[in-house]
Amino acid sequence: MSNEKPKVGLLPLYLKLYDDREQDKRPRIEAFYKQIASELEKRKVEVLTSPICRTHSEFEAAVRSFEESGALAIVTLHLAYSPSLESADALARTHLPIIVCDTTPTYSFGPDQDPAEIMYNHGIHGVQDMCNLLVRRGKAFHIEVGHWQKSDVLDRIVRRLLSARMAQHMRTLRAGLIGEPFEGMGDFYVSPADLKITIGVETRLLNPRQFKALLSEVTEQEIQDEREKDEKRFQTDKINEEAYRRSARNGLALQKWIEKEGIGAFSFNFLHIGKTTGLETAPFLQASKLMAQGVGFGGEGDLLTASLVAALAAGNPETSFSEMFCPDWKNGSIFLSHMGEMNWKLAAGKPRLLEMEYRWSEAANPVYVAGRFKPGEFVLVDLLPLEPLIEGAYRLIVAPAKMLNVPGKDNFGRSIHGWFKPTLPIEEFLGEYSRLGGTHHLAISYGLSVETVEAFGQMMGWETVVIR
Repeated sequence: MSNEKPKVGLLPLYLKLYDDREQDKRPRIEAFYKQIASELEKRKVEVLTSPICRTHSEFEAAVRSFEESGALAIVTLHLAYSPSLESADALARTHLPIIVCDTTPTYSFGPDQDPAEIMYNHGIHGVQDMCNLLVRRGKAFHIEVGHWQKSDVLDRIVRRLLSARMAQHMRTLRAGLIGEPFEGMGDFYVSPADLKITIGVETRLLNPRQFKALLSEVTEQEIQDEREKDEKRFQTDKINEEAYRRSARNGLALQKWIEKEGIGAFSFNFLHIGKTTGLETAPFLQASKLMAQGVGFGGEGDLLTASLVAALAAGNPETSFSEMFCPDWKNGSIFLSHMGEMNWKLAAGKPRLLEMEYRWSEAANPVYVAGRFKPGEFVLVDLLPLEPLIEGAYRLIVAPAKMLNVPGKDNFGRSIHGWFKPTLPIEEFLGEYSRLGGTHHLAISYGLSVETVEAFGQMMGWETVVIR
């Protein structure tokens, strides 16, 4: 999560009948609301508050205020029972993720408790009423349950804000497309129009004339500055100077386009690199650099996975695009690779810059990053469209896994690669992955927990499945 404090709207739910008949209860009710707000603020959260909400119009006003103030999510807090039809319209309609805080002021409620305490501690059936309506209306929500003092429920809510940040990032993304998606490759394909309608991702197409103009803006000084940075980041002793300058020049022009258009994820089809797109060479090197900056990437025109990579990177930058290529039946692992793109910061050791003999389109040879993914625990994440493709018709597959160390011989030093083990035997894992419809494009993230990614999927309203 960025250093900026996450901003949440704390929505207080209550019943007007109690104000009409039990006005003396209101001071303690308000004190509990302020207490929870204070506890969240102690956890480095910026809390947006509202007057206690009881009626439809009050909930509408509060939710609208949270939206206009830039809240990352809405945390609901039932101060007592609250009839669900008063709040359901506002909550079901908002684009903000809903995190339900299911707690009460009093820790012990046994036979020795004062019956008067019922008034202050019966919010759980208001939670049940509201959640029922949210489920029936198809509104995704996340719920955390426990006593606010005697459990970690507030800490769990704060952790869920990381998932909310990822969801917000994906819903507001602008994705860039170079060329057209790979013809006939259907597993990941979602049209730009459907991406906008179902998720919120807006697509920008690269105009060849625009790119050629950006190429002309790249200066010799910029290329030299980039060379000095790359000599620190990579092993550069094996590269061809002409190929490097070409890749650097095109990469810098691509960077200008991405910054100018406010693009947070992008993809290119390597078959379309050349005259039809304006690029002189495939931007493999820049794709690797952009992923290290948190810009999402997907191969072959896959904006869906590119957007997923961007969303995960908003939660933790140790995220990359990749593909499962080959099973190692003997050693029970799976080989990951792709043509020339990886988040270079995830390489084991200092990655190499190499020239690629390019034969896939009328484009000159590019320079690319070669390296092996570093060993360690990570989550493998895949997003697939379902039919019919209406809002929410996606499935998110999440699988914990371990990238393996390679202490001995490695014949794949000229490629992007790695071997991983899922928590299941690979026969079971691969079978389950394909039974669920997992695509051949995916994301890997070292810095996110299964629970965080799972909550992200739930906040997006997707069917979310964990393989383990």
